[in-house]
Amino acid sequence: MNSSAPAPAEQPGESHAVFFRQGTWLVLATGVSGALMLATQIVAQRWMDRDEYIVFFALLRFYLLLGIPTIGLQTVFTHQAAAAVTPELQRKLTGASRALLKATLLLWLAVAGLSWLVQPWLLGTLAIPNPAAFWATLGMGLGCLWGPILRGVVQGRQHFVGLGAALIADGAGRFTMVTVILLLGGQAAGGMTGALLGLAGSTGLCAWIIRDVLRGPGAPFAWRPWLRRIVPLTLGAGTVLLFTTVDVMYVRSVFPESTQELYMPAALVGLALMMYAMPLAQVMFPKVARSAALTRRSRAMPLALVATAGGGVLGAIACTLLPEWPLRLVFFSKPAFWAAAPLVPWFAWAMVPLTLANVLINNLLARERFQVVPWLVAVGVAYLLLLFAARTWLPTLEPLLALRLLLALTGVCGILLAAAAAWFTVRDPAPLLETPAV
Repeated sequence: MNSSAPAPAEQPGESHAVFFRQGTWLVLATGVSGALMLATQIVAQRWMDRDEYIVFFALLRFYLLLGIPTIGLQTVFTHQAAAAVTPELQRKLTGASRALLKATLLLWLAVAGLSWLVQPWLLGTLAIPNPAAFWATLGMGLGCLWGPILRGVVQGRQHFVGLGAALIADGAGRFTMVTVILLLGGQAAGGMTGALLGLAGSTGLCAWIIRDVLRGPGAPFAWRPWLRRIVPLTLGAGTVLLFTTVDVMYVRSVFPESTQELYMPAALVGLALMMYAMPLAQVMFPKVARSAALTRRSRAMPLALVATAGGGVLGAIACTLLPEWPLRLVFFSKPAFWAAAPLVPWFAWAMVPLTLANVLINNLLARERFQVVPWLVAVGVAYLLLLFAARTWLPTLEPLLALRLLLALTGVCGILLAAAAAWFTVRDPAPLLETPAV
């Protein structure tokens, strides 16, 4: 058998049907997972003290922030798994998977040791009263390292049923374990422990789905060419995650607690909107990467872009017309959090350009059009510098005004991010609509 022969092409007639069937499943799975995560927040705000709940919410966003250095891992492994169209490339995928799982475990052990040495400083900076909450969050850090590798292979092999099941397992595990622990009297530390157990179940499921890859014959792993690919992929994909996580840590560090109580509930709504907009980009990425490996063109990006834009705008309109409704649903036992309603429309509209940028950036990275990465990084650095410059005067303003300015800054930088990605998409010499293959 000729090992260099390309994999069979998808049937042309399946283009739209397959894409939207897979996209619909991931949207449904994300919806179920999101509903379970939302239910976890409802349980947490019902049984935790107010201060403990704010710590719990902030640590969950800190966990997402930990994922920025490793987000490129999922992108790389999605791309490599999607492009593994020959036995030789499949052996390289196995070798890379095993090598990175071992290396990231060693990295996590080193970070855990360093964290133990500087624990007092970390707890003071993050305003964490209970060290157990921090160590549970750090335990989730191993999931930040292993999860992207395993999910990337699942996604790249277009095993979207398994990917959706892993999302649901994470939400179901988190809800179940957090509920049990809180009923036993736990607070933020218990909540983070429950989240850790849910993540462990989801990560284990992904490992089981790709067990043939992990156990199969592997080729020697070449670190140097792999690093040349992961750096631009990490910087490109990490920029979007930066915009959806750093704001909560910023508010946590520079604003008083009363202002944090305004921002955190609205931030939960904004995160939910972003989560529901991600699945189509996840379906699109491996299809574009596989099409590039087989020297074909793909219509997945335009389909994902139109669907994401439509869903994002409809969600923002709903949040503008009924801003208090999602807060009443989640924080029914804490009416004080309903005061965040004026911020909900600002959050919703700030997320729209970020969701569109996410689709465009994923398309460019899947095609290895890395010329866009320096521009994305420039926007991200500018955002951080502006936040740093505003840290002294922004908290002196009236709270709602200050938070609206923060969200306006996020939205404007999101528009710049989407504009940069759109410019390089338009400049891409490969036509987007020539072939029926997705």
